[in-house]
Amino acid sequence: MSKKQTAAGPLVDLRGGLRLAADATQGVTGIVEALHATIARVALPLGRAPQRKAKGIAGLVYRTVDGTAGLIGKGLDALLTPFEHLLPSQASPRRDALVAALNGVCGDHLERSGNPLAITLQLRWRGQRLDMAGLAAQIPQASSHIVVLVHGLCMSDHGWLRDGHDHGAALAKDLGVTPVYALYNSGRHVSANGAALAEQLQALVQHWPVPVQQLTIVCHSMGGLIARSACHQAAQSAAGQDWLKPLRRLIFIGTPHHGAPLERGGNWLHRVMDVSPYVAPFTRLSGLRSEGITDLRHGNLLEADWAEHARDEPGDRRAIVPLPAGVASYAMASTVGGHRLAGSLVGDGLVTVDSALGHHADPARALGLAKTHQSTVRDVHHMGLLGSPAVYRKLKRWVASD
Repeated sequence: MSKKQTAAGPLVDLRGGLRLAADATQGVTGIVEALHATIARVALPLGRAPQRKAKGIAGLVYRTVDGTAGLIGKGLDALLTPFEHLLPSQASPRRDALVAALNGVCGDHLERSGNPLAITLQLRWRGQRLDMAGLAAQIPQASSHIVVLVHGLCMSDHGWLRDGHDHGAALAKDLGVTPVYALYNSGRHVSANGAALAEQLQALVQHWPVPVQQLTIVCHSMGGLIARSACHQAAQSAAGQDWLKPLRRLIFIGTPHHGAPLERGGNWLHRVMDVSPYVAPFTRLSGLRSEGITDLRHGNLLEADWAEHARDEPGDRRAIVPLPAGVASYAMASTVGGHRLAGSLVGDGLVTVDSALGHHADPARALGLAKTHQSTVRDVHHMGLLGSPAVYRKLKRWVASD
C-alpha cells in the first residue's frame, strides 16, 4: 500500500473530479452501447445473451465517445498535475466528509485508477494525520491508554462529531485517555483495510511517547469488521505485532458482524436484473457497489472470503473468525421504533439487532459475547449511535472497566 498521503487542494480535487467524470462517461457509454446492440439483434426478452459491441456507424460513434472521454480525462489530469501544489490546502471537515462518502461508494475504483481523491488509511489526532516519527511533539501530553476510533462506511474521522458530541473527546475528558482516529477508504475490501490498520497500529504503539499500558478500539458500523480483520491478520502474521499485547478491549457499535440486509437486497437485485438481455446492461449500475459495500453482504473479514468466490455469488461462505483471545469484547445494538425485534429487518435501520450483537443461528458463527458485554438501546437509528447519551454512558463504563 502506498504511504503517500492524499493531498487536499482545489486543483487536486478538480483533477480527481475530472478523472471520475471521464470514467463515468465511459461507463454510461458502455451501458447504452450494450442496450443498443441487444435491441438491434432483437434478442428474446428472457434469458442471457452475449454482450456485444454495436456495429457499423453506431459502433464507431460509441467507440469515439468512449475514447474521447478517456483522452480528455488524461489530458486535463496531465495539464493540472504540475500546478496542484501551488495553492494552499483547502482541507475541511465538509470537504473530507464529501470525499469520504465518494470513497465509500467507489473507493476501489478511485484506488485502481490512481485518482487523487482516493484516501490512504491513516491515524489522526485533532484532525491532523499523525507523523509516527514525531508523535512526542505532536501529542505532548499523551496518555498510556490509547483509544482508537474506527469509523464506518462513507464516513471520515470527523463523523464521530454528532450533535456537538464526540465519543472520543468525551472519553478523553472523563477518563483521561488519548483518542486517536482512523481514516480510511471504505470502498476497499475490509481485508485490505484490516491489514493496513494493523500496520498503522503497530507503528503507533512502537512510536507512542510513553509506554502503552492499554489499547482500546472503539468501532462504528463497518469499522468493527475492519478491527476484527486487523486483529486476526496480526495474530496470524509472522512479523512482530506488538500492538496486540496492550489491546484490552474491542467495542462494537452497530457493527454488522453477520452482514446488512440492504447489501443482500442490492445483490439480489443485481442477479434478478440479469435474467433479461434488455435489462442486463443496467446491472453495470448495480454492480458499481464498491468492494467495501459488497463485503457488508455477510460481513467478510478475510481475503479468502471474497477472492475465492464470484463477486455476486449467493450464500455465506465466510471463514469462521472468532473474537481475539484475551481481549474483552463488547457490542452495542439499537432499534428504531422502540422495539427490540431480534433478527428482523428493523434494528437500527441498517443493521439488525442479531447481527450487531453477533448472534447467529449457526453456533459456530455466533460470537458468543457474554450477556453483560451486550447492550441494546431503543429509538436510536444507525447514525444516531454516534451522538446518543445512552450509548456514551455504556461506552464510558466499558472503557473504564478492568
